[in-house]
Amino acid sequence: MLHLAIAIGLVAGLATGLAAAATGSDVLMAVATGVAPLGQAFMNGIRMVVIPLVMAVIFTGVAKLGDPRKLGRLGGTTLAFFWSSLVPAIATGMAVMWVGLRFTSEVTVPAVGDTVAPELPGFVDFLVSLIPSNPFAAASSGALLPLIVFTALLAAAAGALDDEPRQRLIGIADALGDALIKLVWWILWTAPIGIFGLAAPVTAQMGWALLQSLAVFVISVIIGLGLFVGLFYLPLLKIVAGIGPKQMLSGTFGAYSIAFSTTSTVAALPVALEEARENLGVSETVADLVVPLGASMYRAGSALFQGAAIVFLAHLYDVPLPLSAAGGALLATFLVSLTVAPVPSSGVVTLAPALDAIGVPLSGLAILLGIDRIPDMFRSATNNVGQLATAALVDSWVGGGDTRDVPGDA
Repeated sequence: MLHLAIAIGLVAGLATGLAAAATGSDVLMAVATGVAPLGQAFMNGIRMVVIPLVMAVIFTGVAKLGDPRKLGRLGGTTLAFFWSSLVPAIATGMAVMWVGLRFTSEVTVPAVGDTVAPELPGFVDFLVSLIPSNPFAAASSGALLPLIVFTALLAAAAGALDDEPRQRLIGIADALGDALIKLVWWILWTAPIGIFGLAAPVTAQMGWALLQSLAVFVISVIIGLGLFVGLFYLPLLKIVAGIGPKQMLSGTFGAYSIAFSTTSTVAALPVALEEARENLGVSETVADLVVPLGASMYRAGSALFQGAAIVFLAHLYDVPLPLSAAGGALLATFLVSLTVAPVPSSGVVTLAPALDAIGVPLSGLAILLGIDRIPDMFRSATNNVGQLATAALVDSWVGGGDTRDVPGDA
């Protein structure tokens, strides 16, 4: 019922925005732009619970492991897959866009102001930044990765305590997580109105002309995302975890449909946890760690989008991108993809360092932001599929049976 209501809200928002753009009606345009606060309020509600929910669920998942050595094996396997799969995702986006460029027509680049690219951190600086000097400051600034490191270390220390205090802390974190998940469900019941408020103003501003002129880019990204899911995740799941395409796609439909509609994998976190356990057979401990960790930092769909965007914008601005430069662009995209926040359009904003590294004008970001709603929906759904696929794969690699038998694991 909720999924249908969200779909209705999305279609209504798109129809209202397109009608306003096509007719030029002042009344329709006022309606389309006037509902923007509804979408902003909805996304504020989602962002409100992101940090406490991720911290509570990760704390529970890590603390239940008990032995810190299990955390090392589980966490190491998860991160290794996260990072290694980003490279083929970026390469797929670049390759599909290179093919798509053959079908593009000349596009007049809008005159927009340039921006300054934030400096791309070095690898050592990136690692140092993962250790927060002040966890509360990291929380207030929305820095999820340092908070995840702090939460995982605190939970590992809690897991090494005697059984009674460990169970007490796990019980508190469990109760907090359940309350936050309940709160997310309440917020999701406002999603049809919120999605209407998000879709209508963006579509009204885009209009048909911009959609048509950049259709090749959007279609190329969507095709690339489909190829990556079909040729990377689904075969791996079948070979490693014994999960067929039908079980994977139908069993996780609720989660990725919410991610698709809201363009936020965090919004789909409660449903993703439930479907990972019940429909994919992932053990509770693995699901409680891998799924929220993935929602916080693993977005292969966004990485694929960024690879395609670099090739497209380089073509748009007549910036040469030979194979040697493509390697540097791939590395830069890999680094910035690790910092993509789980909120709408962040995959566009964080492209700035990679564009600056290869000499593409940063004004191209404004062009992508104008059309980003459609590819953002598809890449968010792909991100969610990848996060659930990772949970199932890691559960098979580390041995789900071992984690189910951990004392205190309900």
